[in-house]
Amino acid sequence: MAQEPRKPAASSPQPEKAADTKAKKGRKDKKEKKSKMRKKHPVLYTFFLFFYCCFVAGMLTVIIVGGSLLKEFDATVNGETLVDLDNYKSSQSQTSIIYGYDSNGKVKELRRLHGEENRIWIDYDEVPDRLKWAFICLEDKRFYEHPGVDWIRTIGVFIKPSYEGQGASTITQQLIKNLTDHNENTYYRKFYEILRALNFEKNFSKKDILEAYLNTASLGAGCYGVKTAAETYFGKTLDELTISECATIASITKAPYSLNPYADYDACMERRDYCLFEMYDQGKITEKQYKKALKEKIKVKDYTAEEEEDTTEEEVEIISWYEEYVIDEVIEDLQKQYGYEYNEAWRKVYYGGLKIYAAVDIEVQETVEYIYENRVDFPHVGYDRNGDEAQSAITIMDYQGRIAAIVGGCDEKTTNRAFNRATDQMAKRQPGSSIKPLSVYGPAFDLGIISSGKSVVLDKAITVDGQPWPQNYEGDHGSEDYVTVYEAVGKSLNTVPARMIQEMLQLDTCYSYVNNKFHLNLTPADMTLSGMACGGTHTGVTTLEMAAAYAVFGNGGRYFEPYSYYKVTDRNGNVILDNSGIVPEQAISEKAASGMLDVLKNVTTASYGTGYGAYVPGFETFSKSGTTSDNFDKWFCAGTPHYVTAIWFGFDYNADTSFARGKTIFSTVFDAIHENLESKYFYEVKEETDLYIEQLNSQQG
Repeated sequence: MAQEPRKPAASSPQPEKAADTKAKKGRKDKKEKKSKMRKKHPVLYTFFLFFYCCFVAGMLTVIIVGGSLLKEFDATVNGETLVDLDNYKSSQSQTSIIYGYDSNGKVKELRRLHGEENRIWIDYDEVPDRLKWAFICLEDKRFYEHPGVDWIRTIGVFIKPSYEGQGASTITQQLIKNLTDHNENTYYRKFYEILRALNFEKNFSKKDILEAYLNTASLGAGCYGVKTAAETYFGKTLDELTISECATIASITKAPYSLNPYADYDACMERRDYCLFEMYDQGKITEKQYKKALKEKIKVKDYTAEEEEDTTEEEVEIISWYEEYVIDEVIEDLQKQYGYEYNEAWRKVYYGGLKIYAAVDIEVQETVEYIYENRVDFPHVGYDRNGDEAQSAITIMDYQGRIAAIVGGCDEKTTNRAFNRATDQMAKRQPGSSIKPLSVYGPAFDLGIISSGKSVVLDKAITVDGQPWPQNYEGDHGSEDYVTVYEAVGKSLNTVPARMIQEMLQLDTCYSYVNNKFHLNLTPADMTLSGMACGGTHTGVTTLEMAAAYAVFGNGGRYFEPYSYYKVTDRNGNVILDNSGIVPEQAISEKAASGMLDVLKNVTTASYGTGYGAYVPGFETFSKSGTTSDNFDKWFCAGTPHYVTAIWFGFDYNADTSFARGKTIFSTVFDAIHENLESKYFYEVKEETDLYIEQLNSQQG
């Protein structure tokens, strides 16, 4: 008799149901544990929850950032070449020239540019193998194996940073640093350097890379590249170098300024011995060659002090203030327009065969340089704490942005790359009262708050923190009478602009005009009553910025960006930089500019004006002086229909200049440069500017 299949006991659940039951029980247990943990250990639970959230957020960040880095990695490595090696190589032996235009409009050569580096480019085949292997064995023994980055060395340096053998950088990476001048020691820079190296090796052969490296390596004593190093240290051609001399040259790369044979002979020889061992250990020289090279006594070429002095006198060519500024501007514009690194742009200027057509007025520049070098009629106000006389700087422009002359200091210019007090950012000084037409009166004219120099304003201090502020130059807090704008500006009252800001203009309006209309490049820290009403700024200004700003009052209210060159052409005559098409901004209305100009002309003609007597005979002249606290800085901004200028006078290290007047320097300079100029009026300047802008617009249209 067949048995019926046994039925599961009622109390025993089926397998699927058992699993569900067990899962539900597990979730219930977890909830109970969490609940118990939350109740019994609230702090521990909060910490655990916080840690968990941080972990999740961190992982998401890693994924997002990692994805971005991978995307950048792929785009950079597999993209177009980031450094144009062919262009760099072809630019090594081409002389660049700066030209100017004389008074007859004829082109005149001003300066031939020669780099301060001693460099001669040679081809790969001209370098003997023993010299190539000296560099490879010492600097990058897996050069022919890696793709631009030696990952073994890179990881090794991270694991053991104190390792004193080969560093993490390959020859390819070092070449990139030589070409771009990127030497800052940051993780981002290192990451970007790795990307560039990988990109570089995808676009250039090992032969190209090694050739470029041997021609760009810094090798001490002003030498760049192995050919000049061989000539400087040994007086030899490359094929005449011994194995030991090759190792000596390669050894210098670690510390060019301190490890060359002139600086520290013994340390250099110790490094040479290490290089020779690496060459032997890697099988590039025999044991016999190794032992012979170790024994060789390295004799470096001896220079007498007399020869060095003669060489220095022949080679050092002092570049004028203006020419130096032009070079800086071209370098900066090449970086902006073509994305060059600074070092690339610098080499382009000095070695690229460029023709730079400067905007300098040759006669004006020479006249101003003579006056400044000889301190003609300059005020003498003693000495600063270093025993130095007061200094001065000047910028002269026309009314369409052309910089006619720049001088960055008094006395003869004896060095290149000298501190330029006219243009350098570190030369910025507080403008004092010379800021008032830019921060208060000019904006007030533009906004219709005042309509002419005859408009009246209250000469009375305002209340700041319960005290009357500010004081006028004479020490009073105002006459408490209404005075005309003519008188307020002419006497350079402080009380009037302070009250106008508080009651009529507001600080942010003044700051907006100063920065956005007149382009003084101040910072938010300068948006104070003291800064806008009295020129007590934190940032300060340069004579270049002030001259460009004051030009607005003479040309119908337009701001022209200052330029020091007309155009730059490459060695083939193609225009690569051009300043001929820069359309100006309408900074303030024509009516406001005319009103402000009228007030500033009154400063030179009214007996109470701080610029009284500073007019140029036969020419309309406007002016505004400026003096800072404790009489540290004196400013004089002025112009005629031919030129506008800003002059700073003071000490490099603050000292009292109480008895100095900027208008004295102005009169000396402007009387001289106007001596043979024809009579002209400001309405003609405005008409010329209208025509100039019309031509620009038609060209662009």
